Amino acid sequence: MKAIIIPHPGGPEVLQLRESNLPPLQSNEVKIRVAAAGVNRPDVAQRKGNYPPPPGAPQDIPGLEISGTITELGESVKNWEVGDQVCALVSGGGYATQINVPEEQCLVIPEGVSVLEAAALPETFFTVWNNVFDIGKFRAGERVLVHGGSSGIGVAAIQMVKGMGGKAYVTAGTEDKCNFCSRLGADQAINYNTEDFEQVLRDKGIKLDIVLDMIGASYTPKNLKLLNQNGRLIMINTMGGKDSNVDLRRVMVKKLTITGSTLRPQSSAYKAKIAKALMAEIWPFFPDKIKPVIHKVFPLAQAADAHALMESSAHIGKILLNCEE
Repeated sequence: MKAIIIPHPGGPEVLQLRESNLPPLQSNEVKIRVAAAGVNRPDVAQRKGNYPPPPGAPQDIPGLEISGTITELGESVKNWEVGDQVCALVSGGGYATQINVPEEQCLVIPEGVSVLEAAALPETFFTVWNNVFDIGKFRAGERVLVHGGSSGIGVAAIQMVKGMGGKAYVTAGTEDKCNFCSRLGADQAINYNTEDFEQVLRDKGIKLDIVLDMIGASYTPKNLKLLNQNGRLIMINTMGGKDSNVDLRRVMVKKLTITGSTLRPQSSAYKAKIAKALMAEIWPFFPDKIKPVIHKVFPLAQAADAHALMESSAHIGKILLNCEE
């Protein structure tokens, strides 16, 4: 097969398209001819040497989500057939023309979504469900603030929160991005380069139940001030820095929860529960209330350009690699 290899840590230019060997198919796995792979910030961190893959995952091939067609079944696989088109969350190795995936991490492709578009779904939808709905225990009617509203995570979170009966507030870095988020369904989109999100929401008397944050650092005190009684601050990244000042008395008085997660190292059984929940609770919203938002699709050989775009933060929604030969 062909795959994008990280020969050593560095900038986007280190990514190389090479011939590679697919490991033997395990009994609980399906072999997939990859149509497309999603590009995510953990891929960038891995390329830089800052996010090593978990044991057992491909160590030099990035990629955490794919879509494609099943071409072979492991001997114990019961729920899929050769020829089925699926999307899947993987622990690595997605930037390739073929991949082996545990069957329980595969999902049917939602109605109205093409096999290529489906690669935009697993990583972001798994992450939002895991954090907002499982860890955050979201309930209909609650108010959720999502930082990075125009990111892949952001556009998934807006649609999922709205679909499940909540109110979605977001921050984004340009007026175009804010306008896009509003059109997608956000109840309010705040340009963090021109406005203070804390002040805007406080002036409107909006108290939040959940904050999904990928920034950290200086955002943390603001997030805590905005949270309602029993509010939940959920961290999924620290792009602005890992250190912050926390008013512990505020946490106690308001009975706040500060938590977070990383999805990649979790077990297949853990991910299987999320997959079942997504297909039962979220997939029925396609294509009327939820749709994939794709900014650009690059050929697999142009993975370096895709990473450069990701790092520029100029995109809205997902960046994909077309992996079909």
